[in-house]
Amino acid sequence: MLEPTGPLPPEIYWRRRLLAIAALVIALVVVIALAFFLLHKGGKDDSAAAASTSGSTAAKPAATSSGTAAAGTSASGTVSASASVNAAASGSPAPCPDQSLAVKVSVAQPNYKSGEQPVFHIVVTNISTASCTRDMGSGLQQVWVQSLDGQRKLWSSTDCDQGGPADLRTLGGGQQAEFTLTWSGTTSQANCAGERVPVPPGGYAVVAQFGSVRSSPEPFNIA
Repeated sequence: MLEPTGPLPPEIYWRRRLLAIAALVIALVVVIALAFFLLHKGGKDDSAAAASTSGSTAAKPAATSSGTAAAGTSASGTVSASASVNAAASGSPAPCPDQSLAVKVSVAQPNYKSGEQPVFHIVVTNISTASCTRDMGSGLQQVWVQSLDGQRKLWSSTDCDQGGPADLRTLGGGQQAEFTLTWSGTTSQANCAGERVPVPPGGYAVVAQFGSVRSSPEPFNIA
């Protein structure tokens, strides 16, 4: 079996066998080398993957922690901003518009004797549900006495009084501001012109106005 047979010289057959064996050995070496390379590379990839996984695992808590902190800061900022807005709102409410106010005037007593000085009570009510602020200085209030039919105005608080300093009030929903005014019982004219004389006995009505809001006339008598 080992001896070459054929028409060619034996050396030719031995040479062919050696070449075949050499080719087989080379192929085997290549296969072993390739297998070793693949195994070695696979080990590196596994190590890299493990390292990457470990790095990702380590990085994720940091990112989560950072994200949580950022969210906390954002939430805290929102709360702080909201608190600032609420504080600003509670410390400085919006101005009271005329439509949120109601004005009522009353007389301390229904009947006065000639020469007595009638006393009027003015109440400004915030009829809205929200707190608001308004300057209620006397220069912004107007009270006048007129005939019962409203045709003649005999006296006005703004004729001779230029008003006092500002009087900023904050009224919660439903809260009131009260003022008292004493009338001398005499007439007046714009810019305090003319002579001021006592009004004659009779029936009169007092009206109060604040901004564009006017009270209903309140009647009283001077005998």
